[in-house]
Amino acid sequence: MGAVSREPPSEKQPLVLSVRRTVDATSMPEYKLIYFNLMGRAELTRWLFAYGGIPYTDERIEREEWPAKKKSLPFSKVPILMVDGKPLPQSLAIGRYVAKEVGLVPEDNLQAAYCDALADTITEMMGAMRQIMMSDKDEEEKRRQFKEDFYPNVLEPIMTRLEKRLSEKQWFLGDKLTWADFIISLGFGHIKERKPEIFEKFPTVAGHVEKVRELPKIKEWIKKRPVNPY
Repeated sequence: MGAVSREPPSEKQPLVLSVRRTVDATSMPEYKLIYFNLMGRAELTRWLFAYGGIPYTDERIEREEWPAKKKSLPFSKVPILMVDGKPLPQSLAIGRYVAKEVGLVPEDNLQAAYCDALADTITEMMGAMRQIMMSDKDEEEKRRQFKEDFYPNVLEPIMTRLEKRLSEKQWFLGDKLTWADFIISLGFGHIKERKPEIFEKFPTVAGHVEKVRELPKIKEWIKKRPVNPY
């Protein structure tokens, strides 16, 4: 993947990261990914573009720009992937589309469905965590909810199943990397950064998080991407 050039935002122009084309531009669509200046729901797609060496424009919206920008978007929500000017909404639909473009969706329909199921499971898990984090409850109550509800009832069961599965396989589906492995690394990577002690019981999951992050093109992207919150 080519270098990323960063242009300073102005009052009217959102922050845009333009990934220079390193392959024949005539052989693929023109892509523009629109999201906030965060990792969030767009980072999976950025990882997939990086892995595949696919050029795209990474348009990042600052908080103060959102009210005006929202009015101009086809669905008034982000992320949106513009494909030759046509809008594709919804983060998992975008991720799945780009994963297919870079060869990370299995050809077998059942195997592809297993990847979809994992994507849905981890998205639901992150949504439950986000709901606690964004609630108006005080910090003590949030900690109680994490400890007594989220961890034993949501997080631990998923990690237990993944620990067993990944200890028996090189990747989520065996010996072939898929976009499911990216989802594991992203979803649990954010938790690992904040609560590394949780992973003492799940060393294989912890190792898988790092194994994906060490893939050369993913490592390169992580090193050069803008530093901002999840």
